[in-house]
Amino acid sequence: MIKLLKNAQVYAPEFLGKKDVLIIGDKVCRIADKIEGYEGLQEVEVFDLAGKKLVPGYIDMHVHITGGGGEQGPASRVPESQLSVFFRCGITTCVGLLGTDGITRSLENLVAKARALTEEGMTVYTLTNYYAYPPTTLTGSVEKDIVMITPMIGVKVAVSDHRSSNPGADDLIALGVQARRAGLMSNTAGLVTMHMGSGKGRLNPLFEALEKSDIPAKNFLPTHMLRCPELIEDGAKLVRMGGYMDCTAGADDKEVVTNAELLYNLLQQEGVDTTHVTLSSDAFGSQPRFDDKGECIGLTYASPKYLHQTIKLLVEMGLSLEEALRLLTSTPAKVLGKEGIKGCVAENADADLLVLDENLEITTLFAKGKVALLDGEVKMKGRFE
Repeated sequence: MIKLLKNAQVYAPEFLGKKDVLIIGDKVCRIADKIEGYEGLQEVEVFDLAGKKLVPGYIDMHVHITGGGGEQGPASRVPESQLSVFFRCGITTCVGLLGTDGITRSLENLVAKARALTEEGMTVYTLTNYYAYPPTTLTGSVEKDIVMITPMIGVKVAVSDHRSSNPGADDLIALGVQARRAGLMSNTAGLVTMHMGSGKGRLNPLFEALEKSDIPAKNFLPTHMLRCPELIEDGAKLVRMGGYMDCTAGADDKEVVTNAELLYNLLQQEGVDTTHVTLSSDAFGSQPRFDDKGECIGLTYASPKYLHQTIKLLVEMGLSLEEALRLLTSTPAKVLGKEGIKGCVAENADADLLVLDENLEITTLFAKGKVALLDGEVKMKGRFE
């Protein structure tokens, strides 16, 4: 099916001005000041965006697609994600992963869920392992998982957290080598996503690993980097070294404001390349609260809605829309090795496109060229929704 989007203010995420965009199938075919000759044809749908903003669909780098939780027993396991929730939040691509629980939440279920969501209309990649080290895998090795299992693009591990196995520099080097080598063989990111707690080690094991090895910093992505001032400073140091860091939007209305302020201040630091910072939701992952004795005293779970809320808050604080959008579009696409395909409005890119009104509210979403959300109404849902 052919779709013609007329009169859009295009942010690619850089501002291109007022454009028409032609979609054929699941790809953006043409972008021009005016595209004519298609109106009235039976096989063409025309959408007049009337000056609304057209931006890339969001890429969420950290989602517990099969649900997280369990820190307060089996009844505290979080439900699985649903397609329509992603689309309401402007998300067309995500990385699915496991968290604390790699026992009752299996890699087999993770891969099946990723394939299901992809069949239903979005794009989902996955990471092997969960918090633990040595890693748990499907095939017996991290390398084989990434090379042989289609959605796999990397591995996860927890670092500097009381729930982690406290991997050291040599452990991170071992993971990094396997992930990088597998990434080269499979043409994937070969990513090591590091769940960061607020433990005493901070990013020191990673800094030591980078010092002792030849693995590029880009193959490691520490996440949850807004936990404390010391971790933020470590992240800034990593970015200055050419690496990347991922920041979590927040789990409630109060935390999202606090985290947006921390993120804004981080992006203003001298030497911090804003194109080396990503934003993710930790959606459907548990958000436990522990007291000073390590006892879990409360638990909720994160929502993907705080991603777009963070974008709006950053713009209100003074960040340009282009800079804010990069956190969820072009930068994660670069980390995933999908530049020019995901996270952009460009010819030959995937037709994952988000429409925002004058108040930056989400109105319409195209996922792989299909109408997922139209004027605020969900048009594509999961099979059993």
